Amino acid sequence: MRSRHDPVACRVCPACENLEPIREGEAVWPAGWQCANCGAAVPLSDGVPSYAPRLADTLTGFDPAAFDWLVEREAGHYWFEPRNTLLLALANKYFPKSGHYLEIGCGTGFVLDRFTRARPWASVTGSELHPAGLKHARARLKTRAFFVQMDARRIPARDAFDLIGSYDVLEHIEDDEAVLRAVHSALKGGGGFIASVPQHPFLWSAADELAHHKRRYWRGELEAKLSSAGFEIVASTSFAAIVTPLMAATRLRQKKARMEDFIRREFAVPRPLNFVLKAVLNAEVSATAKGLSWPFGGSRVVVAKKRQQRCG
Repeated sequence: MRSRHDPVACRVCPACENLEPIREGEAVWPAGWQCANCGAAVPLSDGVPSYAPRLADTLTGFDPAAFDWLVEREAGHYWFEPRNTLLLALANKYFPKSGHYLEIGCGTGFVLDRFTRARPWASVTGSELHPAGLKHARARLKTRAFFVQMDARRIPARDAFDLIGSYDVLEHIEDDEAVLRAVHSALKGGGGFIASVPQHPFLWSAADELAHHKRRYWRGELEAKLSSAGFEIVASTSFAAIVTPLMAATRLRQKKARMEDFIRREFAVPRPLNFVLKAVLNAEVSATAKGLSWPFGGSRVVVAKKRQQRCG
């Protein structure tokens, strides 16, 4: 039950920054919303509220054309499916009662789909900078989620969500700390944040350049940035630890790559090899869910919590 001292969930007008309380059962960013203070209206793009229309489908952090081939290759893939299992296990373990969930950079909706099918939520929202990704996410989830086009550095909400996820998104954004501050503001006190990012700068390769990455994270880097933004670190581990040597061997020897080569190597994996790698990563995820923390791996996954505000 909400205490009278708890902050009220609000949406933020992108024009005048006025805070408007969000009523129970109402979407955080409803279509057709207009600011009662300044009269500014948020434009719609194919029915989706658009808070950063100037950046929509630009080469800002990601190539929007990639969504078309990504949506055909995520299901069954040895890396994407175990990662989904890990992320959901962490959400269920650390935030089992969270009701209002936001995914930043939801892409094609592959993770969002898994989350909505796994347990009941009061509301689920998928955000994405690129409408090209939202097209696939909306087709995949239908009415199981709300959607919004926005810049993650400027989340137009305060104290609105119990849980926010950002999965392999932060590395695409130059000012990742601005995103963490925005996430902190959008979360309720005690709310959770789960983030995954590529790890180990020594693994930087042509694949990172093709993916428009700004960085691979040092171990402890994301945790330090989260702490500076006002978060408490709850858990931290690596993902894809067992297959990291294979990843290093295949990536580091290739200094340049065309997109066609990258897609073939990363996604068109022979079925027998995909089966083996998926089994290996599923075993790793099972061990992680039981409490094992891996010191190295291709990705870092961090679970954090917004510190509760204290009165007096």
